[in-house]
Amino acid sequence: MQCLHTLSGNVVDVVSRTIRAATIYVENGIISDIVPSDEQYDTYILPGFIDAHIHIESSMLVPAEFGRLANVHGTIATVSDPHEIANVLGIEGVRYMIDNARQTPLKIYFGASPCVPATNFETAGAILSPADIDQLFAQYDLHYLSEVMNYPGVLNADPDIYEKIAIAKRYGKVIDGHAPGLRGEAARQYIAAGISTDHECFTLDEALDKLSYGMKIIIREGSAAKNFEALAPLFAQYADHLMLGSDDKHPNDLIISHIDELVRRALAKGYDLFDVLQAACANPVRHYDLSVGLLQIGDPADCIVTNRVDARMKVLQTYINGNLVAENGKTLLAYSDATAPNQFCTSPKTERDFCLYPPAHSTHANVIEALEGQLITRCQTMPFATNAQGEAIADVERDMLKIAVVNRYADVPPAVGFIRNFGLQQGAIASSVAHDSHNIIAVGTNDEALCRAVNALIQYGGGLAAVADNGSEQVLPLPVAGLMSTGNGYQLAQQYEQIDHFVKQLGSPLTAPYMTLSFMALLVIPSLKLSDKGLFDGDTFAFKLLFCPTTPQ
Repeated sequence: MQCLHTLSGNVVDVVSRTIRAATIYVENGIISDIVPSDEQYDTYILPGFIDAHIHIESSMLVPAEFGRLANVHGTIATVSDPHEIANVLGIEGVRYMIDNARQTPLKIYFGASPCVPATNFETAGAILSPADIDQLFAQYDLHYLSEVMNYPGVLNADPDIYEKIAIAKRYGKVIDGHAPGLRGEAARQYIAAGISTDHECFTLDEALDKLSYGMKIIIREGSAAKNFEALAPLFAQYADHLMLGSDDKHPNDLIISHIDELVRRALAKGYDLFDVLQAACANPVRHYDLSVGLLQIGDPADCIVTNRVDARMKVLQTYINGNLVAENGKTLLAYSDATAPNQFCTSPKTERDFCLYPPAHSTHANVIEALEGQLITRCQTMPFATNAQGEAIADVERDMLKIAVVNRYADVPPAVGFIRNFGLQQGAIASSVAHDSHNIIAVGTNDEALCRAVNALIQYGGGLAAVADNGSEQVLPLPVAGLMSTGNGYQLAQQYEQIDHFVKQLGSPLTAPYMTLSFMALLVIPSLKLSDKGLFDGDTFAFKLLFCPTTPQ
């Protein structure tokens, strides 16, 4: 790996908000001097980009492999919540992520996850107690308390969540938030508990409301939730309170771009270069107290070289601690093997497990309406179709398909409901990536296909599956907790593209059907979701009847 000693170019100083020709001198990975120059340079030297909120598990890559793909786009650090693997494997899952991350120069800053499980209305594979949170801070000096998803618990003074918040404060750590749609007095109370950020705003008004109470906003643009367009106007006035994050990023998208794409899009809209870079580079360093350089003397030599500083910016080189890790769109890091801890304790299902028997006189059901590019859903009340045996069945013509959540930690009957907007014309898809408890979640046009897709994942111990009515199928195994692959990230991206294409051939119009599917069991995001225990109303935070007692008026 090439070690940096000097680097010359137009140095973009985010701290002083200046651009000047200079030569940077580096000793042992630290910037020792920056000497102005009268030379004219065609390249620019910038601080590297930081993803201020991501679950690395969502890339289906272990941290070391994630680093190989992300460095190419100028990403030098991430603020990462490991609660996906923690919901499967508990504190040992967090340790796995920390240990594996030591194999990459990418600076991955993990938090301690306070909401494992996210709610008491689902079955997870593990629990992180206040004692576990304390142990993680003490043993690993983690930088923050990860997103506090149980906002009703904060508002109602739940003892468990308040104890975890108190532990973070005792260690002097900042606290991340997660409060979709929360506004007004409820938002003020939530923030007053010590919660400093939110990445769940999907409207400008919501973000402005939270900013008014002193909260920092992470503009999220991932594979499923895309909030950049709605929140980009915040750059004009609130750059000092903004950060950028992807939250969840599938491997095929990570191949193409990362935070660099958000920087380009913001510049294309005419926002000030230094305001954009403040959000993309400087604010996460200051907020989370990261050991990441900002091109100042005495800083780690963390930087990127670009061809220009406008909407056509291209990352040419990425340096971390003075080491060149990516150049001209290619990673310079070697692939490394990874172990595959897992927990998969359910046995194969039968077609009858997915049958629905409506109560007498009921003609309508509450149906989940998935929304393109959003994690939130809506609830629709619709008449359901039945077969000759009186069973409620999927109705492809009205895009009213079956959705099922299968507990992967115990042998119990699946929870089954209805969903719209997946658009499948045949077959079924299934995934063991199902936030946040990561049970198996599946959507299908018939019970036989649902059963086949679910059993394929049980056979492989997790992953993604898609089946057609003609018997053909594709499976992408994810042996690390049913969430991540041990393989090469570039090859995994190709495999994901193949199964994604297969699903779209089955009829789905969604941009990222598996990413959307993965959030249909996330109960803390309104409005209607399905857990392994049944249909759940995220607005009232209570279970909801699948079948309406009588025909609605």
